[in-house]
Amino acid sequence: MECIRVEKEGAKAVINLNRPDQLNALNYQTLCELGEVLEQLHTDRSVRCVLLRGEGKAFCVGADLKERKSLTEDEVRRNVYKIRTVCDQLEALPQPTLAVLHGYAFGGGLELSLACDFRYAQTETKLGLTEVSLGIIPGAGGTIRLPKLIGKAKAKELILMAKRFDAREGERIGLLNGVSDDVWSLALEQASQLEDMAPLAVIQAKHAIDHGFDVDRATGMAIESKAYEVLIPTEDRLEALRAFSEKRKPQFKGR
Repeated sequence: MECIRVEKEGAKAVINLNRPDQLNALNYQTLCELGEVLEQLHTDRSVRCVLLRGEGKAFCVGADLKERKSLTEDEVRRNVYKIRTVCDQLEALPQPTLAVLHGYAFGGGLELSLACDFRYAQTETKLGLTEVSLGIIPGAGGTIRLPKLIGKAKAKELILMAKRFDAREGERIGLLNGVSDDVWSLALEQASQLEDMAPLAVIQAKHAIDHGFDVDRATGMAIESKAYEVLIPTEDRLEALRAFSEKRKPQFKGR
């Protein structure tokens, strides 16, 4: 069985974690398949946004501990390197990414969502970076990305105490962009808004935010300026001006 399924819905790509019997636990095969999918999506300009979700009762409970128990130390290092690489690939996608959480989002599963631009959760979802309770630490960027989202002190509380928390708390602390009993409809609504935007402008705005975040102000302004410059000669920019003067919705082509 394929561990990852990809569906195309218009300009949306939906990545499905497809190990429902294991609550979408991340074994090595799953990570390899996900890495291949992300590599393909990186250059697919027909895709304007990417949604990541899990099949069955959970988004993802993290590493496959049954597999992990049978691995040598070198194989554990291989798996940790692979999930770290996959999260970096996900974060580096030029298209905006939306994680759609339900059931459980623990450990590496939550780390996958942290690598996305937006996170939405079903109301009853349980979340946590619980690795310390298993004698390890988050190994796929969780100790870096979570503090940037919610602040260092709160991130230390959640990680060092292996706290589990619900979706409403995740929204309150700024981890989640939204919570709903019908989270898939909420995510599709947000994705549709992204699809309506000029795709090249979305890509450049994301680039400017991501690359300007951790640099000094002058460097950040230079990154923003360069991103803006890329858009000046585009057809979409001129189409937006025409649509404004003609009082109609612009038809963006990504050119």
